[in-house]
Amino acid sequence: MEGEVKTEKGGIGALLGSCGAVFWPGVMIFGFPGIVGQHWRQAFGVDRAAIGQTLFFVLAGTGIFMYLTGRWQARIGHAGVAALGAILCAFSTWILGGASSMGEVYGCSFLIGVSSAFVYIPTLTVVQFWHPQRRGFATGMVSMVFGLSAALMSPVLTSLLLHWGYGSTTRMVSLFSLGTGLLAAMFVRMPRTPPLEPKHAPIAEMIQSMTVREALQTKAFWLLWFTWVLAGAGGIAMVTLSTAFGHSMGLGARESVLLLTAFNITNGLGRYLSGHVSDRIGRNQTMTATFLAAGCAYGLFSSLEGLLVWSILAAFVGLAFGTLFAVSAPLASDCFGMKHFGAIFGLVFTAYGFVAGPLGPWLSGYVLDATGGRFDQVFGYLGVSFLTAAVLIWFVKKPHSA
Repeated sequence: MEGEVKTEKGGIGALLGSCGAVFWPGVMIFGFPGIVGQHWRQAFGVDRAAIGQTLFFVLAGTGIFMYLTGRWQARIGHAGVAALGAILCAFSTWILGGASSMGEVYGCSFLIGVSSAFVYIPTLTVVQFWHPQRRGFATGMVSMVFGLSAALMSPVLTSLLLHWGYGSTTRMVSLFSLGTGLLAAMFVRMPRTPPLEPKHAPIAEMIQSMTVREALQTKAFWLLWFTWVLAGAGGIAMVTLSTAFGHSMGLGARESVLLLTAFNITNGLGRYLSGHVSDRIGRNQTMTATFLAAGCAYGLFSSLEGLLVWSILAAFVGLAFGTLFAVSAPLASDCFGMKHFGAIFGLVFTAYGFVAGPLGPWLSGYVLDATGGRFDQVFGYLGVSFLTAAVLIWFVKKPHSA
């Protein structure tokens, strides 16, 4: 009985530490570009496509290092990798505060993407081992904080920017992220692997898994990979499109940021909800339902009017995006096991890093510039992306040889 209590306490600490580790990278990815995009346009004289391209560099950094992080965490430890992520996020944010060109912004964006890889893979791995029977719940909690952090901080950052200016605000964020990130990383540790006895069957089943090479030869891997391309593009594009759409409809800065806040609230809270629901009704069913809702929401954006309505539609997109993050991780471990989870999920994430960025934020910005701000065309192709992802994810099943 005493051992069970200690394990439970350790599991709670690992879960809270993992949530703390992903907080500030989440703010910098899902909130910061949308908030300061207008500042970058005015300061550097660039168009919407250039602003959208910041997320391409974020995702490129994430995509390149997700797989590598999955390999490195086994060598230097999950806590060590998470600490490196905290340091890199703080350093990048500090440099971003003094950026004098979009080239510097792109470089910092790439490093912020790398930092998110350093914290995301170790935290998802650790919490699934601590909570093997509730993996959807555990990954949903971590993913919730990753997305919800931006919703919590977007109004705060907007106020700080208006009162303190761009440089002071970014450096303040840098210091906070460094302190909280390093503290949280101390708790991102694996449990002692219990004996493979019947009462530890969930752990035993997780350890028996496919190799990376075997996973790459399955249909499930590639269906999941293309799901991340399409749903990833449709979700991440809303980070910059929400405030840009608000400005185009005549909303002020404080009103426009409400669309981004609505997106990030469901992007965050929805991750816990969808992760928990997926433990009960199934991963595929949960993801398909939210993707269909997001596809329909994009289709309705240009035909409906009103701040409240737009916020609700953005919230549906956020829910689907959050579900992608929260549920695809336990779905991947369902299909391929946990022994090589970090490396396999890191390869799945390359779809998000290398393809979703150009297809979402960059292409949407390019289309807006080319059409004189025709949001209906952008929302149309992003809606189709989500609907197609809903079909693909339905057919992701555990391979027979897993």
